[in-house]
Amino acid sequence: MSAGFPDFRLGNVLATSFTGTLSERHGTAVERIPTPQRLVDWLAVNGLAVDSCTTAQLGLARELRESIHAAATAAALQEDLPASAVHVVNERSVQGRAAAVLTPEGERRWQLSPASCVEDALSVIAADAVSVISGERDGRLALCASPTCRAAFFDTSQSRTRKWCDMNTCGNRQKKARFQANHRKARD
Repeated sequence: MSAGFPDFRLGNVLATSFTGTLSERHGTAVERIPTPQRLVDWLAVNGLAVDSCTTAQLGLARELRESIHAAATAAALQEDLPASAVHVVNERSVQGRAAAVLTPEGERRWQLSPASCVEDALSVIAADAVSVISGERDGRLALCASPTCRAAFFDTSQSRTRKWCDMNTCGNRQKKARFQANHRKARD
């Protein structure tokens, strides 16, 4: 990975992990794909290796990321999906030439076109967003309880009551703040 950049937040759901490349949206935002090469890195980590990325393609990726976030947030709040976000997700979904393939281990993997272009990878992410937002998959969309984060995430826990997009970051931060506040009260 590229040194000097924040770590990626990786999850089990491609679309919501992709929206996590911009975190702390309601605080001091952390951009995890600030350069085209960093997008290439993120795609590779998520099984969507591409040869290169242009600044224009990075712009398409960020537009898709924000559209998925807007649509997932609306779905989590049970609001109408923003038409502009739906349009972007649908456009990216149909523009790629990726195909689902079965591995010898019985897992689904994505095979990009021989040129391995960013648009193909974005179409996979958009298709995943469609399946998550439309309710095709077993789980529920939720928003992180952290007031500075509010990331959309896909809750597949048994009870479907998860509160944090990532327990190692937002969850621990909130629990630490609550502990410190309780500790201060006990001293006073």
